[in-house]
Amino acid sequence: GLGPDNGAPRREFDVLIGPLQILNQAVLDQVALRAGVDDLHLVQRLKEAVARLPVYDHRSRVVGWLGWQPSRPAFTQVMQSAPAIALGLAMCLIGFTALLTWLMRSNSALAVSRSTSEFLAMHDPLTGLANRVMFEKKLKAALALEYVAKTKVAVVSLDLDRFKEVNDTLGHGAGDQLMQEVARRLSLTLPEEATLARLGGDEFALVHPGIVSEGHADWICDSLINAFETPFVLSGLEVEVTASLGVALEEGGKLDASEMMRRADLALYSAKLSGRNRFEFYDPGMDRSRKDRRLLQAELRDALCRREGLFLMYQPIYDAQGGGMVGAEALVRWEHPSKGRVPPDLFIGVAEESGLIHQLGLWVLEEACRYAARVELPWIAVNVSPVQFRDPALANKILDLLGRYQLSASRLQLEITEGVLLQNSTSVQAALQKLRSAGVCIVLDDFGTGYSSISYLRTYSIDKLKIDRSFVGMIGKDAAIESIVRAMIEMSRSLHMEVTAEGVEEDQQRDALVQLGCDHLQGFLLSRPMNGPRLAQALSDVRSAA
Repeated sequence: GLGPDNGAPRREFDVLIGPLQILNQAVLDQVALRAGVDDLHLVQRLKEAVARLPVYDHRSRVVGWLGWQPSRPAFTQVMQSAPAIALGLAMCLIGFTALLTWLMRSNSALAVSRSTSEFLAMHDPLTGLANRVMFEKKLKAALALEYVAKTKVAVVSLDLDRFKEVNDTLGHGAGDQLMQEVARRLSLTLPEEATLARLGGDEFALVHPGIVSEGHADWICDSLINAFETPFVLSGLEVEVTASLGVALEEGGKLDASEMMRRADLALYSAKLSGRNRFEFYDPGMDRSRKDRRLLQAELRDALCRREGLFLMYQPIYDAQGGGMVGAEALVRWEHPSKGRVPPDLFIGVAEESGLIHQLGLWVLEEACRYAARVELPWIAVNVSPVQFRDPALANKILDLLGRYQLSASRLQLEITEGVLLQNSTSVQAALQKLRSAGVCIVLDDFGTGYSSISYLRTYSIDKLKIDRSFVGMIGKDAAIESIVRAMIEMSRSLHMEVTAEGVEEDQQRDALVQLGCDHLQGFLLSRPMNGPRLAQALSDVRSAA
């Protein structure tokens, strides 16, 4: 019911349960304890309770509600787990952020790596120039392009002269530095439409479309040659380096890329044979010349195998003061069965290019030693090519020949060029030292025509110098040259070396050399080269006269 009917004022929510109980908070607490609920209380408005139960009076009217807080195990669990969940979410967020950052960086690094790979696939890593792949691509594009005006495509093959000597002398680091500086200079010389590439080693190539005339190509090649006029500074030293160029010039579409490159390389080969530090345009005659050299190479190989057509001539060398014969230089000659006498410079050059010089050089040494052992010649001089010193067993082979023919080592003189010294190789030094220790005399031939250096003479302990005929020929005609010859002789004296002057053809030259203190003389004025029997007879005549 709603409370007693005795007229006493009723308190809010005092409700009877049964005839004697008043539904107050104490009772509700007991009910809540028995029912196992929390926070059981009377509520007046429906929305004030989450869980509720209506309370009726004796007339079945709702006079209020019993409300309580229902049990929420999931919510409780969530609340208890909230810190761990929050920490987990934070860690996930951090991990996701880190992953996203890593993916972005990896993508950026991959893009850079891809870009670098693409660059290296088309460029030389040392110089940054285009490589062979890029060059061939540019060349093919230039040849396939249709031009409005009638122009040509120029392909230039460029090679440094004596680059190996620089590399061997100053080291590979200086060689790399030289390549970078060459690339820089050439790049500054060329217009934007030209593509410059490094094909490998000291080989460069250029493709230039839109050439209007051969004069235009001449101007470009002159600019490339002029880029080498200023010495290069390598490892703190000034080094003079030159280049040789070969040019192929043709209208686009007439030739393919490989033929253009072949022609440029052939022209480069011709430029090197013609003296280096120059350029030449391809000419069909070069193909014939190259074919002839290949044929000559095959014929020389056959002559060496058959030992036919090759023979030695001997040019006597005389004492400058007394006039007597002190020795002779062995000179190889080749009598071709159909071509006649082949110039030595030609077939020796072919032998060096093909590697036949090893076989030819040993043949000359053997013939000279055999001859010297038979005649009473004080000593025999034999030229040795720089290429032969690439054979590490050369010194042993020479000493074996001396032993085979029982020729004293002091009766053999080996004439080498400065190219041998410039190799600056420990194996070359060891070979020369081994030969000198055995008693063989080492002669520096053509002194003054190359990279003459006193340091080389001291390092390799040269025994004798030969003044080149180009200097001897100017004695009496050029006072400056004569002063140079005098300085050469005085330097040789200070280094305890003998001096031979070659190419003596006039009395004035002989007299001047004698006055300057030269030790030995050689030349047409004194004697032309002669065969073995004639030299033997000349020696016999000298002994008879004595």
